[in-house]
Amino acid sequence: MLFRMLSLLLLSSVSFAQTFTNPLLPSGPDPWSTYVDGYYYYMHTTGNSLKLWKTRSLTELPKAETKVIWTPPAGGPHSKDIWAPEIHRIDGKWYVYFTAGDGKSGDNRRLWVLENASADPLQGSWEMKGQLTDASNQWAIDGSVFEHRGKYYLIWSGWEKKVSTDETQNIYIARLKNPWTVETERTLLSRPELPWERNWSNTAGWKPKIPVLVNEGPQFLAHGKKLFIVYSASACWTNTYALGMLSAKDDADLLKASSWTKSQEPVFQQSAENQVFGTGHNSFFKSPDGKEDWILYHANSASDQGCGGTRSPRAQKITWNKDGTPSFGKPIPSGQAIPLPSGTR
Repeated sequence: MLFRMLSLLLLSSVSFAQTFTNPLLPSGPDPWSTYVDGYYYYMHTTGNSLKLWKTRSLTELPKAETKVIWTPPAGGPHSKDIWAPEIHRIDGKWYVYFTAGDGKSGDNRRLWVLENASADPLQGSWEMKGQLTDASNQWAIDGSVFEHRGKYYLIWSGWEKKVSTDETQNIYIARLKNPWTVETERTLLSRPELPWERNWSNTAGWKPKIPVLVNEGPQFLAHGKKLFIVYSASACWTNTYALGMLSAKDDADLLKASSWTKSQEPVFQQSAENQVFGTGHNSFFKSPDGKEDWILYHANSASDQGCGGTRSPRAQKITWNKDGTPSFGKPIPSGQAIPLPSGTR
């Protein structure tokens, strides 16, 4: 009898070790990660600095090595509202792309770039390379960089131009000359035109003085011969903050708007049944063995919690439809056991 109990306890511990639960951290809006040489480097919005996590598994973030790698100056154009950071390894150097403003006006938010030549981004020094902008120099947030067929591209959320009647955030793309310089004019890929993209009042009845119509947080995903840009739509303070998707062929001209097809319905959205609300600002990562694709996103655990610190990072596996498009499923409830990404050790 004792032997059987010990065996059951051992099996239980093994089973527990092979799963994880969401959320990955109690708080962490706009989660991002990259996998380099056996480590995941993870970042999320803190608002007042750039903090980096280093871990063998994203499911072990609470135990990860962490460091604040950059603190903004007291004043100036990149001193406040430090949002949506992403760390990338490009041509042997590390780059962090982030949103910042001067704190005087929300109209002054732009994209910025830091560089570090150290092999380990938790070591060495971070140099400000400056603002990352196309010729329009319009309001811009949520910059993300990806490589395709030997060329690097920037995708972001921005205004067409400043107007007083509303704030409309669109998705743009441009090609990069180098990691801190835009080479081409921007191309408009998506604007918030579908009904589910245009929610800006929460269920409690709160809304800003003018409409805020949102496409933001664009992220690149490739699979087979198809390319995707997955973005967040509707205002982040609504429960209906959800993911939309643009699709293109891998041999298309990515700077032509006609190369991209927009999904007419959200591809990932809240689940009141599972108590997951405001699903958005995602990124993607591979399992350690490279065999699985996963989505990393933030969400709230209760209705109308808005855009604050209650947003927590969560992960779940992506499956693929027969036509080569991703299937994200429904948000998994907090506390439900999820098998670890394959190759996790």
